[in-house]
Amino acid sequence: MIPFVRLEGKRALVTSGTRGAGAATVRLFRELGAEVLTSARTQPDELDARVQFVASDLTTAEGCEALAAAVQDRLGGVDIVIHMLGGSSAPAGGFAALRDTDWMGELNLNLMPAVRLDRILVPRMIAQAGGVVIHVTSIQRIMPLPEATTAYAAAKAALSTYSKGLSKEV
Repeated sequence: MIPFVRLEGKRALVTSGTRGAGAATVRLFRELGAEVLTSARTQPDELDARVQFVASDLTTAEGCEALAAAVQDRLGGVDIVIHMLGGSSAPAGGFAALRDTDWMGELNLNLMPAVRLDRILVPRMIAQAGGVVIHVTSIQRIMPLPEATTAYAAAKAALSTYSKGLSKEV
């Protein structure tokens, strides 16, 4: 089968690309010909030798800055950014069970890495006259599960709104 799109010569960053949907995204972009750099907090035991890896905690500003620097150093810039990072560690039990630290943890995992990386990488994409940013959210952004993931759903809704605002701006 001939792919519907080819990405030879394109440089892609896939956050959280070592497991699950992130790893599948990395494989797809490699199969389509892109040069791929991915990140996670720790290096996986197995990783395609053609994929570059940077260990980085993207819940911190410093981790995002280090990853953006690695993108510049290793790829010479980026054409495609796919924000796959996400998840939830907040306790179940509805809104009353969530402390401020739970809310901030969900925002720092599901929203702020995209905001921080975009703030660094998007101006560079504008300067090179092109690029694509993809923010992966969740169905929970519009259909939250109140007993389990209220903070996660709110963070993904915020990511979706931020994404729309970014698309209108740039």
